[in-house]
Amino acid sequence: MRYSYGITAALLAGGATISLITGYPAGAQVAQNDAAQIERVVPRAGAPASFADLTAQLQPAVVNISTKQRVTVNNNPFAGSPLAELFGNGGGQPTTRQATSLGSGFLISADGYIVTNNHVIQPDGRAQLESVTVKLVDGTEFPAEVVGRDPQSDLAVLKIKRDQPFPFVHFGDSSTARVGDWVIAIGNPFGLQGTVTSGIVSAVQRHSGMGGAYDRYIQTDASINQGNSGGPLFDMAGNVIGINNAILSPSGGSVGIGLAIPAETAKPIVEKLVAGEEILRGYLGVRIQPLNEDFAAALGVPVNRGELIQSVQPGEAGEKAGLQANDLVLKVDGKEVTPEQNLSFLVANVAPGTRIPLEIIRDGRRQTIQVVVGRRPSDEELAAQNFDPNAEEGSSPAPTQGGQMAQDLGLQAIPINAQIARQLGLTDGTTGLVVTAVDPNGDAATKGIQRGTIITSANGKSLRTVADLEAAISAARGEGREAILLRVRAARGPEVTIAVRLSARK
Repeated sequence: MRYSYGITAALLAGGATISLITGYPAGAQVAQNDAAQIERVVPRAGAPASFADLTAQLQPAVVNISTKQRVTVNNNPFAGSPLAELFGNGGGQPTTRQATSLGSGFLISADGYIVTNNHVIQPDGRAQLESVTVKLVDGTEFPAEVVGRDPQSDLAVLKIKRDQPFPFVHFGDSSTARVGDWVIAIGNPFGLQGTVTSGIVSAVQRHSGMGGAYDRYIQTDASINQGNSGGPLFDMAGNVIGINNAILSPSGGSVGIGLAIPAETAKPIVEKLVAGEEILRGYLGVRIQPLNEDFAAALGVPVNRGELIQSVQPGEAGEKAGLQANDLVLKVDGKEVTPEQNLSFLVANVAPGTRIPLEIIRDGRRQTIQVVVGRRPSDEELAAQNFDPNAEEGSSPAPTQGGQMAQDLGLQAIPINAQIARQLGLTDGTTGLVVTAVDPNGDAATKGIQRGTIITSANGKSLRTVADLEAAISAARGEGREAILLRVRAARGPEVTIAVRLSARK
């Protein structure tokens, strides 16, 4: 289950069928949500008097997913300092610890392909994935192979094998889902396998506020909790219309606002992962601003139509096409830019190298610009490109790592590279981490750490990666310490050592 803190929120971690190559003859197994099967248990008019028959039909295709991860912790108290060579290991040998995670998934083919969330199987920070185990509803367990992962959409595909065909379900067409439609969610919240909850579609194309090309979800009031991540959201035709992914909550538990990745988003990505194809996304290289009432009034255009370009990245597709700051983009390849269909989403779904028209307003005049869409960089590359030490927190992309760091220190940070060093006015070769976000209620904030603060070492150990800091946190925890020493400085300030208390574990 992933967590979103925008509202102090917790983020979890007869439709069209998905076409897969299987090792079984045609007709060897019928999908659990085949239309003929579902018509026997759900009346055409809507929800049944009970969800029991529908659940019994679909539940065999929903699985429990557990992982084992290996975490190596250096227990040498002098590691990374000049005393390390003088005192050798200092009596502390590196130790390996094991961590686990739980989540949900569902079978999409008779030969064992499984869809889940990437964050269900992706270890945080310094951990390495050792194994993935899939358990069916009858308790049978299978070792699973990771076929493919796509962190940007938070999707992953696994594969299990046996001689007999597996029960499976089809993707449906989420574009036909309507607010008020009945849905059921099946998954493994808190490890309680096969838990079924029901509700309605509360909203479609819902934005969570986290930004990005895939920040558009089906919202439901069906109860979703930690461990539901990766599980299916079914409509009353038994189709998978969503993949349960997140919740918004002030407490971390379900309060009736669950978010699921729409099937129309997930299906083409899953097909590519199954086929072993690389996921390529379009990219313009521009920073954008949604059009609120003030911007709309200043530009003399309707609100909630179009997005304003704030800046253009040098050398990227937008600059090459002649896009400029203050251009208002109204349409992408004939499709209107709206809050539900934003510029990032539209461009990301265009193949790199494709030439498309952009309809813009510049200096009060409408015009069309032709652009050859570029290839979207990785999340890490984007975080480095867009880091602005003077920007407010949340205006730059959040780093993809740092789960433990956020939990224990109330910080998010990314490694310093050459580009960030130039932005901060640092000398070439400077190493460490630069803070991108700070919990204002945490001890780090009270000690003066803010966005743009540079962290060079932790407990005397030099830092180059997020994993280095998380290893130092784990070592401090293992020694029973309640705080950690950080060597920090502002971009142009003196370097000082501060002690930051580790958050209490619940």
